[in-house]
Amino acid sequence: MVTPGAGPADLARARAAAEAVCDPELPMLTLADLGVLCGVDIEASGAVTAWITPTYSGCPAMAEMAADLDTALHAAGFGDVRVRTRLDPPWSTDRITERGRRRLAAAGIAPPGPVGPRTGPVPLVLAPTRPAVRCPQCGSADTQELSRFGSTSCKALWRCRGCLEPFEYVKEI
Repeated sequence: MVTPGAGPADLARARAAAEAVCDPELPMLTLADLGVLCGVDIEASGAVTAWITPTYSGCPAMAEMAADLDTALHAAGFGDVRVRTRLDPPWSTDRITERGRRRLAAAGIAPPGPVGPRTGPVPLVLAPTRPAVRCPQCGSADTQELSRFGSTSCKALWRCRGCLEPFEYVKEI
């Protein structure tokens, strides 16, 4: 167990343990790759707080993420662990790391395109939009959306007209 007076080495160990936790819905990504893990703090007493941001309001995976972080930090030797939710700034697909984007593509899931910086309210677009989605199998841009919703709310089901393979696409948020 970490004793009172925890220092930089303990913080590095806590961060490493938290950054290794995988996302329950996209297990090829860590919470750090997904950009859901916002930070890890350690107090002088040795208490560790991991901060996470939901990908969207009501994300059902938050409880599992918190439990997995708690388990990983306890396994790393930390006795006093807290997992907290941070809503500001809100999560965006721009938080997915380059490594995370490569891992999504390697798993046959098309990574989202950039959203870019936002200030103020998020604009509401009522007309259907079609992002340029490249096939993660062959790279073709000749793709079509089959279903706006895939295996999770944050993914859509697409098909490549070039190689005819279906694939999931992580929607931009």
